[in-house]
Amino acid sequence: MRIIISPAKKMHVDTDSLAPEGLPQFLSEARRLLSALRAMPGPALQALWNCNDAIAALNMERLRHMDLERDLTPAILSYEGIQYQYMAPGVFETGQFAFIQEHLRILSGLYGVVRPLDGVAPYRLEMQAKLAAGNAPDLYAFWGDRLYRTLADETDVIVNLASVEYAKAVLPHAKAAGMRAPRIVTCLFGTIDAQGRLKQRATAAKAARGSMVRWCAEHNVQHPEGLCAFDQLGHVYDEARSTDDCLVFVQG
Repeated sequence: MRIIISPAKKMHVDTDSLAPEGLPQFLSEARRLLSALRAMPGPALQALWNCNDAIAALNMERLRHMDLERDLTPAILSYEGIQYQYMAPGVFETGQFAFIQEHLRILSGLYGVVRPLDGVAPYRLEMQAKLAAGNAPDLYAFWGDRLYRTLADETDVIVNLASVEYAKAVLPHAKAAGMRAPRIVTCLFGTIDAQGRLKQRATAAKAARGSMVRWCAEHNVQHPEGLCAFDQLGHVYDEARSTDDCLVFVQG
């Protein structure tokens, strides 16, 4: 089983808490994307990042000094944001780090597929960014089916806890593979409205995804069927709304 999650826009450097165990496998591709970013003028970069002047200045400075092989932070400790706050990897025990290193994969616009203890540098590059690299007009085209094939080579079950933006870099390729594809299990988190419909809220969903990763590590969940017992943040598995390929968790 491999669990896929999204990264976070906000990142920080922590070279003291835990040493990286390796480098991302698509480092040569990351170098190509880094070169493409460095070739862009400031206004184009700010438009690509869709951010304010202060964030643009910070990330332009990062681009100038970025080293993809030195002074790196383990990915799981580098990303900030709601999902990672609720995952709370900073207080994981040794066995929980071992679990996520085996079972968790972070999808990244710059790095492709990242293992939790791979060393990364702070960057800003969302998967949906219209960054042209080589003959590819955007990152979905640049990565093609490589991220999916990497996951398919590792497992026969992919648990999708990624946002739509990042899942789009993997799931369509699984559908194209047909019967040869790993089983995809997507988890949805929400509340039920007055009309009996599932309503998903972005902030609450991010918190639930992070909590589920932590809960899986604490309970050593090895198969998607084990996810049905997830009960964090007031969630309860809704069997009636779920299918074999989509597990629905409702918050009371």
